[in-house]
Amino acid sequence: MHDAGANQYTFHVEATTDAASLARKIKEVGMKVGIAIKPRTAVDVVVPYADLVDMILVMTVEPGFGGQKFMADMMPKVKYLREKFPDMDIEVDGGVGPSTIDACAQAGANMIVSGSAVVNAEDPKAVMSLLRKSVLKSLQE
Repeated sequence: MHDAGANQYTFHVEATTDAASLARKIKEVGMKVGIAIKPRTAVDVVVPYADLVDMILVMTVEPGFGGQKFMADMMPKVKYLREKFPDMDIEVDGGVGPSTIDACAQAGANMIVSGSAVVNAEDPKAVMSLLRKSVLKSLQE
């Protein structure tokens, strides 16, 4: 990934048996590190790796395909991470769009992945602007 020009690599904690070593290897090549958790994974699983990563991603759908319904019950995980790590980038991915962005931003997410809501929008630029404004507003509060 680094050789292809990527500057950050995010992996699912569930996909490795040694997240700490993987995070260190990613850092060694000069990339930022993100660690992700699926909806059924307890949020405290990523806490031991917080000092090794630059970003924590909370999946708000089951990974695998686009267009799934946003899982609002993941917002307490985001809020917990924001309170525990106020300077950490906290990302959400899955079902994020105009109707769900405020919940994400208010919980503390400052990085957003939005696929179907943007790609399928009549005006993708307007949707991206709305998402950005919601996050920036929450950061200022």
